[in-house]
Amino acid sequence: MSSRHEAREWAVQLLFEHDFNPNTPEDALSEFWSPRHPTPKGREFAESLYLGVLNHKADIDRLIQQYADNWDLKRMPAVDRNIMRLAIFEMMHRSDIPPVVTINEAVDLAKVYGGTDSGRFVNGILDRARKDIDRPARTAAEE
Repeated sequence: MSSRHEAREWAVQLLFEHDFNPNTPEDALSEFWSPRHPTPKGREFAESLYLGVLNHKADIDRLIQQYADNWDLKRMPAVDRNIMRLAIFEMMHRSDIPPVVTINEAVDLAKVYGGTDSGRFVNGILDRARKDIDRPARTAAEE
């Protein structure tokens, strides 16, 4: 398993926990890492995703709601909602990651942690969002 994949799993777990127990990010991170021993690179990536989503959560949620026809954000399964939050954040704010990579990772997470139809549901919404993002879908931005 790649360290980025594992870091995305951790970020989704942190976001899921935040939905039900909105501690300060500092407290949540301290509690979350205490039994784990991530690599420094994996921890840094997971924290950057988690904190990035929290910092842009209102905008991200508006976008998800815009693309989720006939779905209320609060009624979506919490796992799916947080996987999509993470993916939208990556597509909007992490130009070093191609959007198709982000969507593939999100769908994989949804298939493992979500319900029977989560992979298709997450893929459909994220694909609609990707089409409105003004950057190439298959390449990262040049640094």
